[in-house]
Amino acid sequence: MRHLFHKLALGAGVGLLALGAVDASAAEVNVYSARHYDTDNALYDNFTKQTGIKINIIEANADQLIERLKAEGQNSPADVLITVDAGRLVRAEEAGVLQPVKSDVLESRIPAYLRDPQGHWYGLTKRARVIIYSKDRVKPGDIATYEDLADPKWKGKLAIRSSTNVYNQSLVGSILAAHGEAKTLDWAKGIVANLARAPKGGDRDQIRAVAVGEADIAVSNTYYLGQMINGKPEDKEAASKVGVIFPNQKDRGTHVNISGGGVAKYAPNKENAVKFLEYLTTPEAQRYFAEGNYEYPVVAGAEIHPTLKAWGEFKEDELHADTFASNYAKALQITDQAGWK
Repeated sequence: MRHLFHKLALGAGVGLLALGAVDASAAEVNVYSARHYDTDNALYDNFTKQTGIKINIIEANADQLIERLKAEGQNSPADVLITVDAGRLVRAEEAGVLQPVKSDVLESRIPAYLRDPQGHWYGLTKRARVIIYSKDRVKPGDIATYEDLADPKWKGKLAIRSSTNVYNQSLVGSILAAHGEAKTLDWAKGIVANLARAPKGGDRDQIRAVAVGEADIAVSNTYYLGQMINGKPEDKEAASKVGVIFPNQKDRGTHVNISGGGVAKYAPNKENAVKFLEYLTTPEAQRYFAEGNYEYPVVAGAEIHPTLKAWGEFKEDELHADTFASNYAKALQITDQAGWK
């Protein structure tokens, strides 16, 4: 299974975590990360410069890392697990690979609905799931809610990725919490009826579909559009043709998911692990997240990237992340029943 894991050197202050056991050290923290953003490197380098604690990184997708933690058991060298979706954090908690930790720093900085009540995991960044629309063919007032996505007037005009994608599972989980199973099934059937094409690709592909006229509206996480606005010329051109709508501003608010982390159950460097998570909630680290990947900070008052500021402030759904994440299984059952592939 060695080929599943990517070893990444992050500069002079960051070491490589061997695939075998690693001895505990007062000056290191071993991080299993499902965040694959090169811009996070500056975060890790800066933590080492500030604390003298070396960061050792293993990168893989979240499911692989969770399975690895389970297989390693008490022999695991992991101190911290970081992943990019609330559902994965809940899955790690349920798998018993995280331990509860209490931190006054984390509890004071991170809103209660973005962290586990027992301290198994903490949200570190937010990403809003928004409606993308064609500036040429749609007026902002034409659509205002997630529920509107199922309105027959959008028949053949909607682009959205597969229902098996974790971000859509989170969104459907939030719809379930708001409306119950019967209405959510009706909504999912409406989504299928309105598709401009069979679901394919990632969020950027849905945005591009709107830009080229294949669809009029789409659903995407905000940071993907931020990446395009600040990316390659062809992505900038596509992004210039679309606008952003933050859904449900007159009721529960826009659905937000999180990137977050927790302390591994058998962390050999627990104290350093907690220090690292606390560091990730400092204004400086929150700014790195914002500037590097166009994510919203979880800490009130933290700096927001100008691209995100240009979209304006919005009301967010404060449904607890554990609630919509715990709805995943039922969400998949409903979308499958609706024929949303």
